[in-house]
Amino acid sequence: MSFPGRLIKFASFDVTSQVFHVTKHSFAIVNLKPLLPGHILVSPLRVKPHLSDLTNDEISDLFNTVTRVERTLRRVYQSEAFNVAVQDGEAAGQSVPHVHCHVIPRTQGDPGGDDKVHEWLEGEEGNVGEHQEQAKRKAGKWAQDEARKPRTKEEMVQEAKWLREEMQKDDEEPRTVAKEAGIDEDDQALRYMEKYH
Repeated sequence: MSFPGRLIKFASFDVTSQVFHVTKHSFAIVNLKPLLPGHILVSPLRVKPHLSDLTNDEISDLFNTVTRVERTLRRVYQSEAFNVAVQDGEAAGQSVPHVHCHVIPRTQGDPGGDDKVHEWLEGEEGNVGEHQEQAKRKAGKWAQDEARKPRTKEEMVQEAKWLREEMQKDDEEPRTVAKEAGIDEDDQALRYMEKYH
């Protein structure tokens, strides 16, 4: 899916090719250097550094988008749990001055156990801003964590395409269930299922 005439920015970075889901107020992108497989970011379309800078509609949409994306990630990564983190301001570890939620699929025994994922978010591994700057410069020194190499634009485009397709499957599921149950598409029950499924 392309976003005709729409440039999507994560602070000052053009992330349009990393986007796999867009709503009225939010977008979800694949991560340049995921901490664990499936680690994505959800952000408001308006560039604002703090949650308190967002409108109530933007906050609601942001967290509805987090849960919507989480549903698909749970299925495709067979995750048992998630870390959802917001670093609200530089002193909290926010490396890009644009509100964003880290959504990280978790399974029992994954490498992020024993709170390592929290250490990673606070450390160089979680420095999204520096990773984006380095990619923008197409040079530079990356974190010494050899297991987490920055991904190419092509790899991120492919993952975004795959996740977009998987999210569309989840969007179709309530309609399929409703059709099998004999519920008309205009029926209030279908609208409820689509909203809360």
